[in-house]
Amino acid sequence: MALFNVRVYGILLDAKQRLLVSDEFIRGSYYTKLPGGGLEFGEGTRDCLKREFMEETGLEVTVGEHFYTTDFFQISAFNNKDQIISIYYLVHAEEPIELPVKNSPFDFAAHQVSDPEGESEVFRWIEWEQLDEEKMSLPIDKVVVRMLKKINN
Repeated sequence: MALFNVRVYGILLDAKQRLLVSDEFIRGSYYTKLPGGGLEFGEGTRDCLKREFMEETGLEVTVGEHFYTTDFFQISAFNNKDQIISIYYLVHAEEPIELPVKNSPFDFAAHQVSDPEGESEVFRWIEWEQLDEEKMSLPIDKVVVRMLKKINN
């Protein structure tokens, strides 16, 4: 039985116009994606995004304008029986951003990637001038970055 998997992601740009991304190690593979995650039953999309940001980054965010919702078929990278529907919002940090970040992709400590079935996450900023869709791993994130660059250039 095929299921829908609803994901909610945030586009957080800092004062220097850098985009916050999450580098993740999931079941032996590496991904660069936008911060966010899965909608839980009984939760609204904005509440989901606020919860995900707090869980992942420790940041309280204000969820702003809706930016994009998937408008094409996308199978899940993790379960070929799930169709992914991703919803993206612009988000704003409610306080100064003091988040531990890395400077290069997939800069994990050895213990973070030692279990091939494990999961780890680190954050980094991508400079606006360096940002392009090829920096992202997931197809829907690629579309969002392309759109973001198109309207902000």
